[in-house]
Amino acid sequence: MKKINFLPLLVLFSFVYQAASAQGTAYTLKGGLTLGVQKWSGNDQGPLFKYHGAISAESIDETAQYSLFAQAGYHLKGSALRNQRFFDQNGNIFRSPSQQFIFKNISVVLGAKRKHDMSDATKAYYLVGLRGDYTMGTNLKKYKAFNEQYNTLFYPDDSFVKHWNYGLSIGGGFELSLGELVGASIEFTVNPDFSFQYKQPTIPNVYNPVTGMNSTIPERNIRNVTFEISAGLRLLRIVEYVD
Repeated sequence: MKKINFLPLLVLFSFVYQAASAQGTAYTLKGGLTLGVQKWSGNDQGPLFKYHGAISAESIDETAQYSLFAQAGYHLKGSALRNQRFFDQNGNIFRSPSQQFIFKNISVVLGAKRKHDMSDATKAYYLVGLRGDYTMGTNLKKYKAFNEQYNTLFYPDDSFVKHWNYGLSIGGGFELSLGELVGASIEFTVNPDFSFQYKQPTIPNVYNPVTGMNSTIPERNIRNVTFEISAGLRLLRIVEYVD
């Protein structure tokens, strides 16, 4: 007998039930700074400093400590190489300028928050959410000429990019009341991927500019992790029930 996974249905039911019973909805427009990190073949890359923007809708119930939210946003993820010393095929040494490897992702998060009153105008909260990503594009084409010139795949290639990914978003922050229907938020999240953004098999006998010789490029299974800090504007829509 085929087993049925009821978890997605339970999550969907929870969102529908909470939305139907909520006293209102908070819409948040937010953005901020992103620090992206990756490991290539087990080696740490330099961090990528970029940005993100998102919009979210959250259920409001003043009598409950929990709320549910849905969020969609644009996030630049990846890593960088800095102060890298290379050899050309004539044995000359040169220092490459900083190189960024950028993956342009649309992210959707479904999650929950738990809130704690700090004062009449301030709430602290923490959150956890399931996240799905779609990679719209990359900047890897700028390294294609180098790969072709030296007959190598030292730099990542678009053909090995995985466009669909998933992971978690975990974090917390503060909500500040600026008026009856207006507020602000400050938030910090950590966003690890469970799936691979990039998956490349082992490639033997290619030119390695770091050593100046031909070598084997090991398998690359690259996951994204980002650290994000956001500031947001909250707009509240309150539903009043009249007998």
